[in-house]
Amino acid sequence: MDSKDFLDFGKATLDFIANYMENLRDRPVLPDVEPGYLNKMLPEEAPQKPESWQEVFKDIERVIMPGMTHWNSPNFYAYYPACFSYPSIVGELLCAGFGCVGFSWICSPACTELEVVTLNWLGKMLGLPSEFLSCSGGPGGGVIQGSASETTLVCLLAAKDRTTRRIKSLHPEWDENVIRGKLVAYASDQSNSSVEKAGLLSTITMKLLPADENCSLRGETLLRAIKKDLENGFIPCYVCATLGTTGTCAFDNLEELGPICNKYDVWLHIDAAYAGAAFVCPEYRYLMSGVEYADSFNVNCHKWLLVNFDCSAMWVKDSKYLIDAFNVDRIYLAHDKQGLAPDYRHWQIQLGRRFRSLKLWFVLRLYGIEGVQHHIRNTISLAQKFEDYVKSDERFEVISSVMALVCFRLKGDNSLTKELLARLTKRRRIYVIAATYRNKYIIRLCICGRMCQEDDIKFAWNEISEQATEILQPSLRPMQEVPVQSSVKSYDDIALRIENLNLESKAFSQKIS
Repeated sequence: MDSKDFLDFGKATLDFIANYMENLRDRPVLPDVEPGYLNKMLPEEAPQKPESWQEVFKDIERVIMPGMTHWNSPNFYAYYPACFSYPSIVGELLCAGFGCVGFSWICSPACTELEVVTLNWLGKMLGLPSEFLSCSGGPGGGVIQGSASETTLVCLLAAKDRTTRRIKSLHPEWDENVIRGKLVAYASDQSNSSVEKAGLLSTITMKLLPADENCSLRGETLLRAIKKDLENGFIPCYVCATLGTTGTCAFDNLEELGPICNKYDVWLHIDAAYAGAAFVCPEYRYLMSGVEYADSFNVNCHKWLLVNFDCSAMWVKDSKYLIDAFNVDRIYLAHDKQGLAPDYRHWQIQLGRRFRSLKLWFVLRLYGIEGVQHHIRNTISLAQKFEDYVKSDERFEVISSVMALVCFRLKGDNSLTKELLARLTKRRRIYVIAATYRNKYIIRLCICGRMCQEDDIKFAWNEISEQATEILQPSLRPMQEVPVQSSVKSYDDIALRIENLNLESKAFSQKIS
């Protein structure tokens, strides 16, 4: 491919992305395919001779789009956001174009130093204690990891190493392998599955402690577990506290957990992957009261901060413990500026790393603090509007409403809510998922799409309400719908717009041919 072809290909791709983003509302949020569909549509072997980019590009709509779940659709309310923005996409494009692998300062000074700057910016925006910021002059600082799962494991491994060294200094005669075999870690039974997986990967027993009636891990529960394990000869080394659990966005009690961890020299890691983004708004910072006790803190910029995946921000109070755990030197990794700036290879599992701070930098500069705050507050207000719809219908009950997540169910047996979710999924007009709360089967609706508007919330509620009517009393006339003022007024209109979109795609394919 020569430079002209590359430029034409790039322009066509940018046009396609812009068109895709602006028309997401018109595409079914869930695909209608079965496992193995793609294998039937593609040849069994790679092409012997190169194809033109126009030929390849035609297959984006023909082959790829039918199997896409559209995470940024206004009708996507599942899991938590995988939010993106135009500034972030451009930053990602530059990251790929530069192609640096910034595992040390000398590999690309800008790659390292922009990460230091942007993590200080973001840490200040969130209101983190100064000990977490490298600009404070202390040993703390931030680093971009791939995901909260990765961050949980990195901090657990650092805690494992720190505790092993501490116990070895107290008992020089003890074998290190014996010490490691006695280590235990703790988290709430509401914590993300990645926390349990981190225990498996680190070979440390991860004990999932029962949360209270509000799905929050409390200090009394942790203290009881630590005392029991100490009596039995085990060594507590790590607690993962969650601010914003996956199921119901519950918050563990840091003010109770923190002093206990500090007293027993246990590493306290805070997983605020989703909800931590809300702390850019000062009115929500009370939810992280007790953060000063923590050793590490994490928030996923790629969830709610308008940065595309992957970009998980992690801060530590003392980077020494990461470096002690992950430092493996080779002569080919040395350079004459060591010690004057972070070599981030010591702060992570892998050696190589991408220039991910570019997309964070673009978002923070092009949105500004006010723009990011507006995005957070707007999505929360949309969730509150949906909550009002649910509360207005006596057939439903709201189980919890936190941040931009509303958990609700049909009153009565769990089978009713299960059937409701099954119908919604089969119809593919909105995408929501299930969770459980105190033996109740619930549906989670989280405002995920950056382009979601109030009319989309009305559309979602009409879909839910209509299906509830058919489940509860099929012979009853459907309840009056909330009027929808957007351009999408009915399911027939959606079908028409999808047909028009397909025609546009065909025209676009002919154009690039």
